[in-house]
Amino acid sequence: MRYMAVFMILVSLLATGCASGVKLFGGPEALKEYQLQGSGDAKIVVLPVAGVIDNKPERGIFADKPGLVQSVVARLRMAEMDPAVRAVILTVDSPGGSVTSSDVLYNEIMRFKQRTGTRVVALQMDMATSGGYYVSIAADRIIAHPSTITGSIGTIFMRPNVTGLMEKIGVQAVTTKSGAHKDIGSPFRENTPEEQAILQNMVTTLNSRFIKLVSERRELQGRESSYSDARIMTAQEALELGLVDSIGYFDNAVAAAHELAGLDEASVVVYRREPFPNDTPYNTITAQAGSAPLVEMPLARPLNVPSTGFYYLWAPEYAR
Repeated sequence: MRYMAVFMILVSLLATGCASGVKLFGGPEALKEYQLQGSGDAKIVVLPVAGVIDNKPERGIFADKPGLVQSVVARLRMAEMDPAVRAVILTVDSPGGSVTSSDVLYNEIMRFKQRTGTRVVALQMDMATSGGYYVSIAADRIIAHPSTITGSIGTIFMRPNVTGLMEKIGVQAVTTKSGAHKDIGSPFRENTPEEQAILQNMVTTLNSRFIKLVSERRELQGRESSYSDARIMTAQEALELGLVDSIGYFDNAVAAAHELAGLDEASVVVYRREPFPNDTPYNTITAQAGSAPLVEMPLARPLNVPSTGFYYLWAPEYAR
């Protein structure tokens, strides 16, 4: 009955939408700059890094949303085109994501800094773990909220395993392969000890890059053992280990941006697709309902289960 009611509402809106001016199927809108606070010609851009770090679009019935990598890089490009932008505040609220997407974002931020000389502050929100921390270390200064959970500096290989289910329902997967390890990581069988060793070696190799970057960016050479066990930690623990520079709030991040960029005054701005009344830096939505799809039902990842692959991700719900 609920789906029938939704269907009838859609039919009614389709019939009347054009006449009433309701935008049913929002198309892509260009990013625009909106001022949040402050004054002056110089600008500090607030750039959210929120959600799982990947570049997979979130698919709906009528429209798709770009992945996080595309969303962040588009804003970096916009900031790069504006010589008045002197600093960027990354508000990081992410458990991490895929190895490559996390590394791409880190690299894009580093190259943005090199090309423009713009200073970057990372303000960690609820969670900045694993890939979220990986992105944070591209900043010139990292500030964590008092209640931030961060750390989880490590790498994980995840894959679904449906062997038990297949045994219950009497189904087998028959594979013809060109080499002994062609189907390594298959969800339809257990790994052999040799395959497990191969995957472990790959995880170790990918993780060594993560550890090395943290050591270099945070100047923690010789102290890798203090964080390389991949545990999560509080903001205070991260501060004591040297993984963040200070504990504070948004105002502290703005003050740090002023200091790093040598600014006496600046306008704090954000890039959105629509204006919001009474807007604040804590708003991570880029467009209001009127320009977004009227009905949006994500189809690609209804259970939010990650696909097989290597991740810089804190995801305890998938551990066993």
